[in-house]
Amino acid sequence: MKSVLASLIPLLFIAFIPTTHAAGPVTEGVNYQLVQPAQPPMKSSGKIEVIEMFWYGCPHCHRFQVHLDRWLKTQPDNVEFIRIPVILNPNWAIHARAFFTAQALGKLEEIHMPFFEAIHNEKRRLNSEKKLMDFFAEHGISNDDFRKTFNSFSVNSKVRRVQLFARKYGIQGTPTVIVNGKYRIDTGMGKQGFPGVIKAINHLIKLEGSS
Repeated sequence: MKSVLASLIPLLFIAFIPTTHAAGPVTEGVNYQLVQPAQPPMKSSGKIEVIEMFWYGCPHCHRFQVHLDRWLKTQPDNVEFIRIPVILNPNWAIHARAFFTAQALGKLEEIHMPFFEAIHNEKRRLNSEKKLMDFFAEHGISNDDFRKTFNSFSVNSKVRRVQLFARKYGIQGTPTVIVNGKYRIDTGMGKQGFPGVIKAINHLIKLEGSS
C-alpha cells in the first residue's frame, strides 16, 4: 500500500499544478503585460475586445480551444470575441489564408476545430493549396469556390494585414490573448497554465469594464 501511495503522489502533484498557478492574484508582469503602445479596437461595437492570436499548427493553441470554448459559453455581454491567425513565420501564412477563406465562405465555425484536429489528431500536413482544397472539399466547398476565395483580393489583404500584428501587439508565441488592445496574455507567463489565462482574461475584462 505504501508503494502505491508513493507512486500516486507525483501524479496528484501534477494534477494540481494548473489550479495552484490559477489561484493566485492576477498581476502585471506575471500574468499579463501591457501592449506598448495600446492599439485601437478592431471593431466599432463599443464592447471590450478579447482577441485570440493563434496558429493552426500550434499544439498549445489546439489544447487551449477546450478552455476557450468553455469560457465562450459564459462570455459577458459587454465582450466582443475575435479570432486572429497570427503570422510569426512565413510558413504560417498559408494557414492564415485558410482561416480567412473559411470565414469568407461562411464556413469558419464548421471548419475551425476540424482543421485543428486534422493537423494534430490525424497528423495531416495541410501546408499546400492543393491539400487545403481537398480538406475544404470534405466540408462541402467546391474546388472553384475554394480557389477563387483563397486567391481573392479580400483574403490577400487580410493576410497582409495580420502579418503586421506580431510587431503591433508584441507577440512572440502562440496562443496569445489580447484584451481591449491594451493587455497581452502569453499562456507561458508565470507557468500559469490555461486556467490562469482564463482567470487573467476575466480580471482584465472587469478592469476595463470599471474604467
